[in-house]
Amino acid sequence: MEKEQELEWAEAQKIGISIDLVAAAKQQLKFLAAVDRSRWLYEGPALERAIYRYNACWLPLLAKHSEAQIIEGPLVVPLDCEWVWHCHRLNPVRYKSDCVGFYGRILDNHNVVSSIQGSSKGDSEQSWKELYPNEPSDFCLAEGFFEKVSGDGKYTQYDLLSAVQRQVPFFYQVSRPHMDNDLFLESAVARYKGFLHLIKRNRERSLNRFCVPTYDVDLIWHSHQLQPASYCKDLNELLGKVLEHDDTDSDRSKGKKLDSGFSDTTKQWEDTFGTRYWKAGAMYRGSAPSPITSPPCSSYIVAEKVIASNEHKEAISLPQVKAVEVMLEFVGVRNLPENHKGSLSVIFSKSQPDTICNGSRRLSILSESGEKQVASFSCQSNGYLLFELVSHSPSNLKISSPDKTLGSTVFSLEDFLNPVSTLSMEKWLELTPSSCTVDSKPISLRVALSFSIPFPAPHVLHMVRSYEFSKWSSFCPLPGMLQFTKSWTRVIDESGNEVITLQMRSRNNSKSKLKKEVIGIGKYGEVRTLAEFVGAEWSLIDSSPWSLDLQKRPDKDGDLFALTGLRKVKLFPGRKLEYEPKQCEKHRSERDFVTLVEFSAEDPYGRAITLFDFKSGIFKVKEEWMVLPGIILAFILSDTLREKGYKGLENCEFGNKLIAKKDVALNVETANRKRVTPEKATATTEGRDSECKNALLSGGGTALKSAGCGGGGCGGGCGNMVKSGGCGSGCGGKCGNMVNSGGCGSGCGGGCGNTVNNSGCEGGKCGKMVDSGGGCGSGCGSGCGNMVKSGGCGSGCGGNCGNKVNSGGCGSGCGGGGCGGKASGNSTANPSGNPN
Repeated sequence: MEKEQELEWAEAQKIGISIDLVAAAKQQLKFLAAVDRSRWLYEGPALERAIYRYNACWLPLLAKHSEAQIIEGPLVVPLDCEWVWHCHRLNPVRYKSDCVGFYGRILDNHNVVSSIQGSSKGDSEQSWKELYPNEPSDFCLAEGFFEKVSGDGKYTQYDLLSAVQRQVPFFYQVSRPHMDNDLFLESAVARYKGFLHLIKRNRERSLNRFCVPTYDVDLIWHSHQLQPASYCKDLNELLGKVLEHDDTDSDRSKGKKLDSGFSDTTKQWEDTFGTRYWKAGAMYRGSAPSPITSPPCSSYIVAEKVIASNEHKEAISLPQVKAVEVMLEFVGVRNLPENHKGSLSVIFSKSQPDTICNGSRRLSILSESGEKQVASFSCQSNGYLLFELVSHSPSNLKISSPDKTLGSTVFSLEDFLNPVSTLSMEKWLELTPSSCTVDSKPISLRVALSFSIPFPAPHVLHMVRSYEFSKWSSFCPLPGMLQFTKSWTRVIDESGNEVITLQMRSRNNSKSKLKKEVIGIGKYGEVRTLAEFVGAEWSLIDSSPWSLDLQKRPDKDGDLFALTGLRKVKLFPGRKLEYEPKQCEKHRSERDFVTLVEFSAEDPYGRAITLFDFKSGIFKVKEEWMVLPGIILAFILSDTLREKGYKGLENCEFGNKLIAKKDVALNVETANRKRVTPEKATATTEGRDSECKNALLSGGGTALKSAGCGGGGCGGGCGNMVKSGGCGSGCGGKCGNMVNSGGCGSGCGGGCGNTVNNSGCEGGKCGKMVDSGGGCGSGCGSGCGNMVKSGGCGSGCGGNCGNKVNSGGCGSGCGGGGCGGKASGNSTANPSGNPN
């Protein structure tokens, strides 16, 4: 920050605010959360009646109270009236003119408390009843006609219905936990003063600019406006007028007023103060997820406080992982070599494996390219960020020249975040040169970083199924007709450590009825019964029992099953609420997923707590109390899905579709028979737009011990890869399910299909290959067909290799006609596979 910019920032911080904005922001967040639990106030007849009650009852009552205090204590405003009042005050110019026009003064909230604060409402309710005997103080939307209160008709002409509906999306943008953090809010107040300072400078220069706030600034701005007397006083002193709040523009399209205004505000801020305007955790986070239910049912709400069970807690020991939102920009570079030529960019990544951020990305440098690029991502809050400065020189050859690394540096997240000292940083970092040549001045990179407050990351667990007996399978030889299944399932955590081993056991009881049990085997060999199946219901054994009815039919809200106990948890097909897919994730089929949603008094519309991905065997758990039940549920449902024809699933569309995908599940099971052990791997994610981002301990797809998806251009989905070479650079389509496969090589134009024990593909579609030693060679131009125990397609295969069983394959240079559909290749007497 230059000296002049430092002075501008210091001047901005002198702006006087007559209220405690941090406390006001916290109060606003609590109120918005209460309204969001009463979504009937967002639209329809309930909102229309709330607006009527606000105009006819609340404002006249507030006017009487402000003129002469009508009760001894503070006046408590009903929730519905407070919501409409909230939205009216967020147009401060109109609110002031309405109040002055109707009542001769601004109606402030002095000696008024929110409905969520007022523990003693008796006096307020009595005053309301005296003035409006036929209108209850607590909102109640009775069906049909309701009697209107007689009054003097002082109703605002401001469209409060539209004003309310414009404010509905705001809560989702500010409902993240860090928004309530003191350090975050104190920084937001300072930035709000900077925002007002820009507006003041524009007025002094007679510039008509539309300034657009970030959401941390907007939260503080709203908090200021909700204190109308203070807001009018403070802004009149600063600007000589009440600052308008224009919330009518919501079109974020490129070039529209909102987009252009934000770009102009960003430039003015960065030119004036020398710091970045964007801020981690304060930017637009997209549209709110689609609601999962209609108006909440009272049966979802649990009144009593729930205490999570500690039974079996010692069986599951998972370290807490912290995550953080990061925003990053490379602002400038200096001390470049005099003979340097070529374009510069920076590749950044975590310098060690990170289950949240496991790839690398590339950004341009603002001072070099003139293009502003900002990366926004999440990662674990420990370890180092690695920055590598690379140079790319254009080549006249068709093959582009490789990047040249000029130097690198690392940034310690732990030093910055444990404990959190500040939420942003911008400074020059010296690079360690990549060569032994030492210049007089080291190359330096100006890096701007912003962080959110660290938050608990969900646990990511992976279920690995095998048909081998586990080393614990001989434990507990129970009497009677006990039958072990030959399969067992290991649950692996984010670091590749085994958490628990599960087995499904079945036996006939004394009444000749089949009984199933889920047995858990801990890391020290301890054996526990975790769940029992009796009749049509699974019981999860716990001090606070859970039960799962697999024959339940979907109800009106579309849930598949209900997990009943002290907590209300329902299982919904697909990715819901916080897990709703965004952008490149949308191409995955929703029938592969199940979301567990908890309903409570705090979340009557539901809160997503767990996501099962049955295709990959991965599931994410947000809450500690759900880890063990989640593991058991995932295991039970996975086992159920493998039982083709199970009636509980045949009765719903979701079950039928998943059962139809049994062949895919079998491919994964074939891989698991190899008893694959996950190993840490790293890979580049640059240029990918596919499933590669959801890898566990791998570079791509759903992969164990896989090289992942290669460099830029992986165009589709890399599928499920176990012990696979992965997808090479330029893989244009889907690489399918690959087990012990060499993967898809560079230039694979289509899809590699399902490859098991195969050397892999290059260039085209490899079809389905099982035990195909050669795979598809480099430059395979079309498709290799379906090959079983085949030598594969050689280099330069121009056409189709057809369907080959026990074949020598297509040799090098196989022409355009293809190798045909021969059961033994081109000739059983020709093991080389060359054409006759």
